Amino acid sequence: MSVSFSLEGKVALVTGASRGLGQAMALGLAGAGADIAALDLLDCAETGEQVEALGRRFTEIRCNLMEATPDDLAMIVDGVIEQLGRLDVLVNNAGIIRRAPLFEFSEAYWDDVLQVNLKAVFFLSQKAAARMVEQGGGKIINIASMLSFQGGILIPSYTAAKSGVAGITRAMANELAAKNVNVNAIAPGYMATDNTAPLRADPVRSQSILERIPAGRWGDPVDLQGAVVFLASPASDYLHGVILPVDGGWLCR
Repeated sequence: MSVSFSLEGKVALVTGASRGLGQAMALGLAGAGADIAALDLLDCAETGEQVEALGRRFTEIRCNLMEATPDDLAMIVDGVIEQLGRLDVLVNNAGIIRRAPLFEFSEAYWDDVLQVNLKAVFFLSQKAAARMVEQGGGKIINIASMLSFQGGILIPSYTAAKSGVAGITRAMANELAAKNVNVNAIAPGYMATDNTAPLRADPVRSQSILERIPAGRWGDPVDLQGAVVFLASPASDYLHGVILPVDGGWLCR
């Protein structure tokens, strides 16, 4: 059974891997045997040190997804393959969030979030999938959200983007399943990251969230490691278009 979850000899590209969820997932994949390419606007040296301590190869790509074009993303995919020899797993984790009341929500807040959280996800997946098909298969893992299922408060562009991520996960899975490329998504619950810092700092809002989570705690980024390794590994070869909640039971309530 352990062979089914092994990523030995595989190469994974993880976006937003400098910290938080992306860093934790990159380390989970490396722990299962994968070499890691980390894409981020920020320095990924800390992630790289931990990946290499696990005995895996590491390369870093600096990229501002707010400005990246489809051609830029194609060059990134080609660069990963040139440096590490192949690309087996893509984890589309990078994302931003903007908060404002509905009537004050700006066009810039809308466009910025849709660019990073949806448009870049689609075109990076498109470019990666093309190369995966050429090499015989691969795994694309998108990071959805509880907002892929719900409306949220004060975050209409984030909700739109994460609902869109769920949609393109299913749409791409329909076209790529027969080509031996699995496209699935993880929907994290309320995780203790920079994005949720304002919620955790609000005692009333934080308490209301915790009261709804059956597990009784905020999620930790390492809680995603098992899910991402599963979806990246041969153990998930017959899963296509799944949106997997890792939420401490939030959706059950």
